[in-house]
Parts: sequence; C-alpha cells; structure tokens
Amino acid sequence: MSPGAKLRATLRAEKPLQIAGVIHAYAAILAEGAGFRALYLSGAGVANASYGVPDIGLTTLDDVLIDVRRITSATKLPLLVDADTGWDNPKLTVREMIREGAAGIHLEDQVEAKRCGHLPGKQLVSANEMVARLKSAVAGKTDAAFVIMARTDAAGVEGLDAAIERAKLYHAAGADMIFAEALTTLAEYRKFTTAVKIPVLANITEFGKTPLFTTSELKSAGVRLVLYPLSAFRSMNAAALKTFQTIRNDGTQRRVIKQMQTRAELYELLGYDAFKKEKK
Repeated sequence: MSPGAKLRATLRAEKPLQIAGVIHAYAAILAEGAGFRALYLSGAGVANASYGVPDIGLTTLDDVLIDVRRITSATKLPLLVDADTGWDNPKLTVREMIREGAAGIHLEDQVEAKRCGHLPGKQLVSANEMVARLKSAVAGKTDAAFVIMARTDAAGVEGLDAAIERAKLYHAAGADMIFAEALTTLAEYRKFTTAVKIPVLANITEFGKTPLFTTSELKSAGVRLVLYPLSAFRSMNAAALKTFQTIRNDGTQRRVIKQMQTRAELYELLGYDAFKKEKK
C-alpha cells in the first residue's frame, strides 16, 4: 500500500482522524508511540525549527524535502506535508514529495509572500489561479492515491460563503480534501462541511483564531481530519528554554532532571537493541 493509500485508509478507519504535527524524525517516533496514526510536517515547523526563520516563504522545496525524507525514513505512518503555494511548480512538487515517501500535500490560495493563516493581512490569489495550481499538482501525481488537499484562507479575507465557493471550485479542479483555515465556530464548520462534499480538515493550532475544539465537537460538525501542527514543538521549546535557563543560572541541571526523558527511554523508542543486533 502506498503512503497515499495508507492515509486514505486511515481516514476511513478513524473518525475524525487526528494528525500530529512533527518537526523531525524523532518527534515522528514519539507521536507514533503515543498512538497517532497520521503525521504532518508544517511549513512553519521547517522554517522555524530547521532554519531558524519565520514562516514567510523563505524556505524552498528542497529545504522541506530534507525533513520529509528524514521523517518517512523513521516511521511508516502516512505523512501530510505543507507545500505552501507549490514553489511555482506544483507538478514538480508533487513528484518530489511522492519520491520522498509523503502521503499527500496541501496547497494554499495565498499569494507567494504568504502569512500565517491566523494572522491579519493575508492576501489571496484569484480562485482561477488556485485552480491552476491544483490542476498542475494533479498532473504531477505518479501515484493515483497521493492526496492533494486544497487549503483556503478565504474565510478570514472574503467571508465564509466565499470560502465555501472556492472550496467547491478546488474540488472540481481535483482536490481530494479541503483545509478550511481559521474558522471560528462549530456552526461555521458545520456549514462548510455540509456544503463541501469531500473531507474537511480543521486546523486546531494554539494561540490562533480557532478555539481548541475537541474531536467530539468537531465530529459533530462534520469535520473529518483534525490537525495539531506545532503543539509538541511549542512544548519542546518551552521545556528546552527552561532547561537552558536553569543550567545557566544554577550551574547544574539538578532542578530539571525529573522533567527529562531518560537515556533508557530514548534507547527504547529508538530500538537501540535491534540496531546493535543488525550490526553483528
């Protein structure tokens, strides 16, 4: 079964499908160990974690592919990848993502100089331009099961009705699923999912415009996929900062040692003993 086929099968099996955002291979192992059945690589995660820059379109396709390759090599879970606006060549983007083991991508309808979907000042391309992006992406599929998801930021720019109309056009252009960004109420999700006849994803990111709805609440509104793009990353950052500050100020890590993963826990998750046996 191809990665794309795995993602589709997992979507049928878990309703709604929870997707864990991971920023590197070991985070993918942690998420799999916690029971998640699908993973996500955020464009912001690549920019912030791998390159130390804001998510404003500074990273390239090759930058993202490096992290895709590392994650898909470490886990068999299907990986959905943030492909921003397609880097001017959605067809090539899809081919390269399939080659590196991704299960699907999402393309967005913002201009190239994009902004976080939960910040003001977003600018959209025309619906026709987004349709062209999607058709190019579909033309790049070398695996029919590879998932093409269309993200629309229109709800916060043009209104919910316009976002729904765009989603319908994106479906007609070949999108398999819709990423409805920055909706603010369950009623909005319910209206969106009722009108759009393909699976809809809710982005439940912290500190944004969308409340932290539960999976039960979102299921009641017809949502099929629930994304947590940077939750673990934010927790990791806060824990790391506290550890650095403690060591710097105290001259020892004694106060934070109980918060750390042990060496034994690390080795167990990495399958350390199995690697040793393979080398013999």
